[in-house]
Amino acid sequence: MDAPTTTPADNGTSGGNGGSGWFTPHREPEPADAEQAAGDGRRLAGLRPVGRPTPGDDSPVQERISPAPDAAPAPQPPAVTPPRAQPSHAKAPEAAPVEAVHRKPGHTHDAVGALSGSPQPEPGPSPPDPAPRPRVPAQRPAPGPPKASPDAVLIRRTMAEVGPVADKVTSYFYALLFVRHPELRPLFPAAMDTQRDRLLKALLTAAEHIDNTDVLVAYLQNLGRGHRKYGTRPEHYPAVGECLIGSLSRYSSGIWNEETEGAWVRAYTTISQVMIDAAAADELRAPAWWYGEVVSHDLRTADIAVVTVRPDQPYPFLAGQYTSLETPWWPRIWRHYSFASSPRSDGLLSFHVKAVPAGWVSNALVHRARPGDVVRLGPPSGSMTVDHTTDNGLLCLGGGTGIAPIKALVEDVAEHGERRPVHVFYGARTDHDLYDIDTMLRLQQSHPWLSVRPIVDQQARLQLPDAVREYGPWNEYDAYLSGPPGMIRSGVDALRDIGIPSDRIRHDSVEELVAAGD
Repeated sequence: MDAPTTTPADNGTSGGNGGSGWFTPHREPEPADAEQAAGDGRRLAGLRPVGRPTPGDDSPVQERISPAPDAAPAPQPPAVTPPRAQPSHAKAPEAAPVEAVHRKPGHTHDAVGALSGSPQPEPGPSPPDPAPRPRVPAQRPAPGPPKASPDAVLIRRTMAEVGPVADKVTSYFYALLFVRHPELRPLFPAAMDTQRDRLLKALLTAAEHIDNTDVLVAYLQNLGRGHRKYGTRPEHYPAVGECLIGSLSRYSSGIWNEETEGAWVRAYTTISQVMIDAAAADELRAPAWWYGEVVSHDLRTADIAVVTVRPDQPYPFLAGQYTSLETPWWPRIWRHYSFASSPRSDGLLSFHVKAVPAGWVSNALVHRARPGDVVRLGPPSGSMTVDHTTDNGLLCLGGGTGIAPIKALVEDVAEHGERRPVHVFYGARTDHDLYDIDTMLRLQQSHPWLSVRPIVDQQARLQLPDAVREYGPWNEYDAYLSGPPGMIRSGVDALRDIGIPSDRIRHDSVEELVAAGD
């Protein structure tokens, strides 16, 4: 589908994310950016390529930063000191050496924990026996929220500083990258002006969760796996880090210092390490992409089509997940679509796609694709899946083409032979836009535990949460939301208000969702 609320829209980012992250361009650099980047690029020391892990290899995956090919090898690994951008007439001060974060494969949580300042247990002597406790325990203040690590504070301060000039930061970053590393240009789409900024969004997401190891690791691992389909290799990460730090230092010069630079070097070293590890592990069990032949193209409305493809090899996924799709007409432009069914015995995959104005991929899939055409599929992603270890009911809100993953969840419950109640609220702007209502009503007839309620909102607000309040109670239900980002945000708030705990409200990260677009 074109803009599933559980997934990024046709031009959006991904949790994972299929098309989000470090290597998706913002726009073609302006001539002034490229000219300035050329001068700054010649001054950057450059992070050198990292190594790719091999099965059973116990050596560090993140190799030491090595000298340039024409330099004599040093007896000790040199320090990583990405330079700060300086005006052409000023002499750049020497930065204090900052050691890179090195570790062995399999210690991802340890590395991120060290970055975030999470306490690490250390062996030591047993403490002495405590003194007898008094009858009336002393009053102690309640513990407050965990204190952010110094690196996290500096990184968030940088992001706050560059936020107002995000467009300039990203434009300068790509200008610097292409001037200094022109060999990376083929990794990007030819028409870069159609791309949204994903670098800053990835940085903001990482900065937001830098003190939450589990969330950050899962986010970065998803990015690492998803970047395989772009042709990203371990040796590309140092070039990106070099230009990233050069761009951030240029546009946060008022607060940039050696401590800030060191924090970013450590952060990027750890971030890239997690992504490299995830990609290497994924390479052992799955291809970077799958080819899929279009076998069916069902035009449901003037701008919505159900497209079914046959992958060239088995494609493992779970109901409720999504993938990224590339058409032959727009190479290297990927968009995210949810699977519209649970895994099928014939291996076919179906997607609900809505053509949006100026949407490159969505319009191609709706108006141009025909049986026999071949598309490329990225790996599956997303966490909006059914928990089969509980017998809680399912409360599902699907807006527009967001009904696709909801339908998949219903099929998944049925295939597991469960009889727990499932309530689906299907929202659309008009009766005509309820393009899949017949399918949902047939499922309702086949499964007495399923209830389907169509909600038509001619004001295009898709206020499904308001309709949900009229029913219930929902205390014993897990909630699933899929639709426009605005519906997700209001839906989450409404469900919390009526008593559903946050850990039982499922949707893919709102930060990875964008408004309608290609």
